Formats: sequence, structure tokens, C-alpha cells
Amino acid sequence: MNDPLDVVTDLYAQYVNPGLARLMSFAGFGLESRAEGMYVYDQEGNAYLDCLGGYGVFALGHRHPKVVEAAKAALDSMPLSSKVFFNEKMARLAERLASITPDGLQYSFFVNSGTEAVEAALKFARHYRGRPVFVATEGGYHGKTFGSVSVTGREKYRTPFEPLLPGALFVPFGDLDALNQAVSEQTAAVIVEPVQGEGGIHVAPPGYLNAAAEIAHKVGALLILDEVQTGMGRTGKMFAAEHEGVQPDLMTLAKALGGGVVPVGALVGTAEVWEQVLGENPLLHTSTFGGGQLACACALATLDVVEEEGLPQRAAERGQLMKQGLQQVKDAQADLIAEVRGIGLMLGVEFAMDEVAELVIAHMLKRGVIAAYTLNNPRVIRFEPPLIITEQEVDRAVNAFGEAVEETAGLLQAIESGGVN
Repeated sequence: MNDPLDVVTDLYAQYVNPGLARLMSFAGFGLESRAEGMYVYDQEGNAYLDCLGGYGVFALGHRHPKVVEAAKAALDSMPLSSKVFFNEKMARLAERLASITPDGLQYSFFVNSGTEAVEAALKFARHYRGRPVFVATEGGYHGKTFGSVSVTGREKYRTPFEPLLPGALFVPFGDLDALNQAVSEQTAAVIVEPVQGEGGIHVAPPGYLNAAAEIAHKVGALLILDEVQTGMGRTGKMFAAEHEGVQPDLMTLAKALGGGVVPVGALVGTAEVWEQVLGENPLLHTSTFGGGQLACACALATLDVVEEEGLPQRAAERGQLMKQGLQQVKDAQADLIAEVRGIGLMLGVEFAMDEVAELVIAHMLKRGVIAAYTLNNPRVIRFEPPLIITEQEVDRAVNAFGEAVEETAGLLQAIESGGVN
């Protein structure tokens, strides 16, 4: 009988993505069969501690019972909207988001993913004053659909699809002088992440986001805050904007909003922007699937769980513990590890040379711990575990990482000495 993993690997190679099949096979990833809480199980029943968390999706862990229950109830009544009648679940979710997002954000437009939320934000910002230019940051990541990749700050993902959306300018993340010089009366919006996730887990310098808002508003432009990864408690607050009281004009949400059960995204914005964009034509921007009852029910349950279980505070506490542990590994492996950085349970470890991260990830997998490197900086391993992680699981993850780095260091030394062909 054929091995199930071999069969699926072959199917990937023939019908999905041959390059991805090779990459995943090299890293040693098996066939996922089920998941629960902090753990993913492969086809042989092996349990893996999930310290990647679906790139921020599984803030509540896998299959949180309250979110699953909400999904089942929606499936038994009405999972998708007819788009003709009023939708109570969507209205309740919009009201809830208005009550917890930064002051001034009142209205929500619902989509299915982060990149769709960014697309909506770009359209709304351009229509708001009819301006052509967007200012984004180098290393920033906002998605891979046409508009969102146009403001994603790495040429590797933009160049193959040029010409892209015209009018995108890029400035170094955290550099207010460069931002001030780039923003003009032709600027529709400044779009920025509070923490660059795919860029390598770079936290915005103190005061940067508020200053960015001031620079944008000075010329009548908008501030779009991309909280697709940082929302839902990831950084130790419900939203990363809360750390400094930033008040954006538009905020994009997704990933953890669906509780790890159903994809949900949202663009949240001010009444002024909504009136300008949708006041005359309320159907100027729409989504067939966005705001369905199943998605909104899961999002409402997710917000309940985040608040009831105090997950932002847990992210702050467990994140500090994990960061301290990773720093200890860095101190012991100073030749290999350049820096440990991040906030809450959004942490990154940057290595001093290329290709080390891939080796460490493979060695961690052998020890039953899942991690990955960031797309815009492959020298950086990201740690974004579910916010429900325990202190014991933090210790296990840090120990596995330390052992993996030590094993990698030994392998590199053997190669340098000629002991490995």
C-alpha cells in the first residue's frame, strides 16, 4: 500500500506546486491529519507544538471549542448571507469592532482575508481625496493580490508582476525624516504595520506611528494601519495601536479574527471616510462572501474568547518569558544569532548568516516544534504561537530551539573543517 505522505507529496508535485513540494519535503514536514489546542498531529500520530500559529491565525489555538460551537450553530441555520435581507451577525460584529478598535473607527467592511482588506483600504483611500500616491515601508508586507503587493516592500514579490499599481513610494521603516519627505499633497495614504511581520519582526520605534499619522494628516492624507497579524491580542494589547494610542483612519484586520476556524477579514474606518466613499453609492465596493453568517459568528465568538480568557495579557506575560529564553540561547550562540526582538507573542530571532534559519527549523521539527522564517527576511525565524501557550510549553519551545541551534552550529563547524561532504 502506498505511503499517504508519498501520495500527497506526488500530488503536490503534479497538481499544486512542485517547488513547494520540494521545499516542504526538504524541511521534513509530514502530512497534517488533525489539530487541537497547541498541537498539530501528522499522519503517524506524532504531535508537534505549534510555535508558528498559522502565521498569526491560531491565536486561540486550533479548534477552540467556543468558536467551533458557533460555527456549527451557523451551519445549522444560515452559513452564508443571501445579500438581500439584513444580516444580524454582520451588524453585531461591526458594532463590536467599533467598540474595541481605536477611537474614531466606526464602520466595518467585511472580506475573507488580509489582502482583501488591504485592497479595500487602498480603494477607499484613493477615492477619499482622489489622490494617486501611496507611501509604504521597505520590508513591509500587505499581501500578494495586485494592489496589496504594489505596496509590499520587497522587490522580489513585486518585480515579476510589473507594471503594478502606479504611485507607490517606499521609505525605510521607522525613518520619520524619509516619511516626511515622501508624503505630499499627492499622497492618498500612508500604509504601515505596527510590527513588520514578514519583514523580520521589526517593532515600530516609540512615537513613530503617531508621528506618521501627523505627517499624513498634515497634507490631508490618511493613515492605514495594517493590523492583520498584530490584531486580536498578539502583541499584548487587543490591537498594537493601543500601545501608543494611535488613531488611524483605516485599519485592516484578518488572520486571528476568525478564531482559526473560518477565514475572516475586515476593513474598519472612520465615518468621514465611509461617507465620502460609500455615501453616494453604497454598492461602490462589495464582496460576495464577505460578512457571511458563519464567518461573523466565528469572529464574534473569537472576540468573546480573547476577552474572557485575557489573551492579550497572557501574550504579554508568555511573550516576555519566551523572549528571555530566546535571548539566553542568543547569548550562548552569539556567533550564529545576531538579535532577538519583538513584542508579546510576536517574536523573531535573526541569524548572522544565510540559510541557517532553514537548518534550525528542520532541527526543531525533529524535536516536535513547528516554526518558520519570515518571507521578507529569510534570516529570521518567527515565533507566533497561540496565545494559550503555557509556561511549560514556552520552556519546551525554547529548549528545542536551543538544541536545534547547537546541532546546526556543530554541523556548520564540521563542514568548515571538511568533516562533511
